[in-house]
Amino acid sequence: MDSIADFFQYLLNSEEIIRTGGLVLITLIIFAENGLFFAFFLPGDYLVFLAGVFCALKILNVPILLLLGCLFGAAVVGSLTGYLTGRFFGDRIQNRPDSLFFKKQHIETTRKYFDKYGSRTLVISRFLPVVRTFAPILAGLVKMRWVGFMVYNVLGGALWIFGLTGGGYYFGEKFPWIINYVQYIIIFFLGITTITVVRGYFNAKKEVDES
Repeated sequence: MDSIADFFQYLLNSEEIIRTGGLVLITLIIFAENGLFFAFFLPGDYLVFLAGVFCALKILNVPILLLLGCLFGAAVVGSLTGYLTGRFFGDRIQNRPDSLFFKKQHIETTRKYFDKYGSRTLVISRFLPVVRTFAPILAGLVKMRWVGFMVYNVLGGALWIFGLTGGGYYFGEKFPWIINYVQYIIIFFLGITTITVVRGYFNAKKEVDES
């Protein structure tokens, strides 16, 4: 049991992932977090930001263009996987019972964003933990047109990766002392994640109570 807990603690430790897993593990995590419904809990925002910081400081010793290309590809292909999952297995996913790795509430929260923002949700959701995972699945479930999905998928992936990873690289180059404040960066992103999830839960719950 302790080994399982240690494994999950490792998966949630972005700094350890970058230092020990390198580019391959970062890429796999971004792929999973962007489209596999059971991987919604994986680190996304602060992992891609810190990957940029560590790349600038040569702790992650790969060219920045390779890093950007791999993460962008993982984000796009991950979301495409989610879209295809929703398109072909959507009914089965919706009928799944709640478990540790799946909550129907996540789909309902994501549906709210689609009702409000339409296809733009695929861009907006890139910066919203949990919603980022379920948005492409829901797009497939409602049979969104393939071409439209890919346009928003690529646009959202580019803004997310080039914005956060590129921003992390810039900060790492200009302010190398930022490495001493990694824990505060993680806390900042975790705070945003927590607020997003809690707000989504209570908003969805309010709508259910009012209906």
